[in-house]
Amino acid sequence: MQQPRLRIGTRGSALALAQAHEVRRRLMAAHGMTEAEIEIVVIRTTGDRIQDRPLSEAGGKGLFTKEIEEGLLDRSIDLAVHSMKDMPTVLPEGLAITAMLPREDVRDAFISSKWPSIEALPQGAVVGSSSLRRQAQLRRFRADLKVVMYRGNVETRLRKLGEGAVDATLLAVAGLKRLGLADRITATIADDFMLPAVAQGAIGIECRFDDEDTAALLDPLNDVSTSLCVTAERAFLGRLEGSCRTPIAGLGTLDDGVFTFRGEILTPDGSESHATSRSGAPAAAVQLATEAAEELLAKAGPGFFGAHG
Repeated sequence: MQQPRLRIGTRGSALALAQAHEVRRRLMAAHGMTEAEIEIVVIRTTGDRIQDRPLSEAGGKGLFTKEIEEGLLDRSIDLAVHSMKDMPTVLPEGLAITAMLPREDVRDAFISSKWPSIEALPQGAVVGSSSLRRQAQLRRFRADLKVVMYRGNVETRLRKLGEGAVDATLLAVAGLKRLGLADRITATIADDFMLPAVAQGAIGIECRFDDEDTAALLDPLNDVSTSLCVTAERAFLGRLEGSCRTPIAGLGTLDDGVFTFRGEILTPDGSESHATSRSGAPAAAVQLATEAAEELLAKAGPGFFGAHG
């Protein structure tokens, strides 16, 4: 039996597997490899096991990556496929994001079997979301809504919605598209109405820093524009020391040779928010995003994150 040439580590959710299979297809197309040469290794993470409380209370983003990164470091896998939205801003020593696939739609989707939009929801309607950012943005727009914590993978959340647990929910358009569930979207929310999470819609591939052979195989998969924008967004998040406990939104875009960054921070109840934007040369993307973070820190004052986190 043929030994695999590459082993891809991934979480076991339908979305994570769809993303891992997309990476395998792209590797096969780029290098003429066969499916048997690329093994997909499912790794259960702490984040997958915790279903009874918000992840922000259990330790935040690294809960979805820790065990997979341990697999990279102990060489039981060669590369890992992640939703970049789940990635902590600081990676373990010896690991690097080597490539990012072309980014999917960055926007959020409104889903309801009863109502056509957020604006149409009746007073006191129940909206389920596991994202503190989406919760805060919803509360800012519609303080009358009852926004509740809503855990589970995409399929679980859609099932619970169908059973009437909530009147509506919000999910990433990218994930629904990758799962072939775009037809479930009731309305797509404009990114100037609800600024997305940092790195939303982006798939990153992580490998060992010293693994030049794997890095060379991944090089044709890297989308330069996505990588530039997401790297800047992550610099913004890192400067804010953002975690799952702080509602933070950030989006970089590249259009006709101009990089534009928009960033926003909110209190969890949506009662206070600060936003800013910057534009300039693509080479200055990280600097522009970092400056945006500095401005928001100055606007919010020293108590903003501590008091509300």
